[in-house]
Amino acid sequence: MIKIEIRKGDITMLAVDAIVNAANNRMLMGGGVAGAIKRAGGKIIEDEAVKKGPIPIGAALATKAGNLNARYVIHAAVMGMDFQTDAEKIRKSTYNSLLQADELGIKSIAFPALGTGVGGFPFAECARIMQQEVMDYAKDKTSLEKVVFVLYDEPAYRIFKKEMESPER
Repeated sequence: MIKIEIRKGDITMLAVDAIVNAANNRMLMGGGVAGAIKRAGGKIIEDEAVKKGPIPIGAALATKAGNLNARYVIHAAVMGMDFQTDAEKIRKSTYNSLLQADELGIKSIAFPALGTGVGGFPFAECARIMQQEVMDYAKDKTSLEKVVFVLYDEPAYRIFKKEMESPER
């Protein structure tokens, strides 16, 4: 059984096995969550990711985490260089990030709200998609014990929390 948590704060500060980067498919880490990860963990993360990329949109790859408290960064290609995303790309990126976590044999992973920054995807819909994907994934055997959704600001945190507490969940 996977425990799901929702926290407000800076994903780069979490001590988890892996944090997820809301990436583009070329693995260039400019702004948003990717830029914050690069600033906190070092350019070495981007260098390794770029060497392994590009990857298809919706896919994910893992790198070491540089100076972060995490062991890995899982780069979820939620968009291309056009910075456009949609529900299916978010769904696939979430699933493939969970799959990467299992391939690494890790127990804890932290996700930002994929595609809601430069991608402009609505927070509430993102929350529903990502949470459903985690719950569906948890039905099968997995090494994961904890999934944390980390929202940087209060409005996003409240939206994710409201969706998680919704009676439909």
